[in-house]
Amino acid sequence: MAVAPTTAPIVTGPAAPRRAPAGARTTWRNHLLRLPFYLLSLTMVAPFYWMLITVFKPVTELNRQPPSFVPEHPTLSNFYDPGYSPARVNPGHLQGIFQRFQVDFGFARFMFNSLVITVAITAGSLLIASLAAYVITKHRVPGRRLIFLLIVASMMVPWQTTLVPNYVIMRNLGWLDTYQGYIVPALAKAFVLFFLVQFLHSIPDELIQAARVDGAGEWRIWWRIVLPLLRPALAAMSIFIVLAEWNNFLWPLIIVQSDEMANIPVALARLNSYFTGAQHQGAIMAGGMLASLPSIAFFLAFQRYFTRGIVLSGIKG
Repeated sequence: MAVAPTTAPIVTGPAAPRRAPAGARTTWRNHLLRLPFYLLSLTMVAPFYWMLITVFKPVTELNRQPPSFVPEHPTLSNFYDPGYSPARVNPGHLQGIFQRFQVDFGFARFMFNSLVITVAITAGSLLIASLAAYVITKHRVPGRRLIFLLIVASMMVPWQTTLVPNYVIMRNLGWLDTYQGYIVPALAKAFVLFFLVQFLHSIPDELIQAARVDGAGEWRIWWRIVLPLLRPALAAMSIFIVLAEWNNFLWPLIIVQSDEMANIPVALARLNSYFTGAQHQGAIMAGGMLASLPSIAFFLAFQRYFTRGIVLSGIKG
């Protein structure tokens, strides 16, 4: 006789609360911990956003009170206004950034000056520092430690104290208002040398000795072996040099006597002093945006070299 199977009673009760995945809790906790940094980043991004919207505002919106946070009628007149005429005064049409300076090629001349100066100083200072670092680290030069200590000690001297002596030297050489007056005083950079010396200490001396045994000269060793190995450190230092020289203001202001030889920071300072009022801020902001774009692009392109150079440099406190 078959016995009917019995089924256990089903006990019902309140469902157990579901727990959020551990990864989700960690993500929210990380976001909360990073909240102060997010707020700090907003304070840094806000001026760039204000510059960006001001560039594309027409004159009527630049004078509006309270100001608008989004351009209602975007325009490129702050770069070049075809409706402007010096013979006819029109408050709605003002000179764009490329119409403000009476020099050949307008504002593009200042960008060219900054480009030439920045490239020359960056390439020259890196080559000179790499040569000096190679000699200090891989050659038995008498007094090399003392020379290195003196170079490092020069980093403690405020660079402002060298402005007057450098100006007198440039004046006596006749290099005021010239490219060489810009470039030559900026070629010696003690921090770059210090950085490269620390990096070269990680390169084994046996590699250099093997190249000498094979008959390679010192110049060839430096060019074919040392420089390729220094590439991460050179790329890291190039970021500091490019950003510093592209935004350099005080020394160019001292030696520049004409608009034709001004770099971008000096040109923007003169533009801000010549033209005042809210209606002129569009052209000034356009110049500021053009000045900031190359440095931002350069940093974004080389930031991985910057990180790698810091990690591999082996600098110790």
